[in-house]
Amino acid sequence: MSDTEITGTTALTGERADLVETLDKHRNFLRLTARGLSDEQAARRATVSELCIGGLIKHVTGVERAWADFIVRGAAAMAMTEDSAEQHALSFRMLPGETLALLLERYAEVARRTDELVATVDLDTSHPLPAAPWFEPGARWSVRRTVLHIVAETAQHAGHADILREAIDGAKSMG
Repeated sequence: MSDTEITGTTALTGERADLVETLDKHRNFLRLTARGLSDEQAARRATVSELCIGGLIKHVTGVERAWADFIVRGAAAMAMTEDSAEQHALSFRMLPGETLALLLERYAEVARRTDELVATVDLDTSHPLPAAPWFEPGARWSVRRTVLHIVAETAQHAGHADILREAIDGAKSMG
């Protein structure tokens, strides 16, 4: 789909279509790494890192949700709490009761919401970034820049998941 992308009932063209199409391509790479895995395999740490495929899907879902909230509500949507560091660490793991199917369903829900935002929100709208040591003080991100960040985050973690999948059973999703 080079000129038009359909999200819900909205036909996207131009830049909006490019953003959704690029993000969806990397989402598909990430989902592809989970193809055919059991819950046990999706939760397995296949390398020396703490990462597992299900945990990466869970983490990317949370990151995309947080940045979509930022698009709507600004930095207040990403306020740090006392348990933020612990919650961040847990976002990379499948916890008891979490299934791969549930994580993929949650990811699809978040993706639909983000796609709808890209279809409807002014891409030039910007918000100050939340206070954090990794952001330049006083910096602002537009909706466009925020979506590009979601694309980069998704692509990076899809690559991690591809390595994990190869370590689990030799399957490759991207090469």
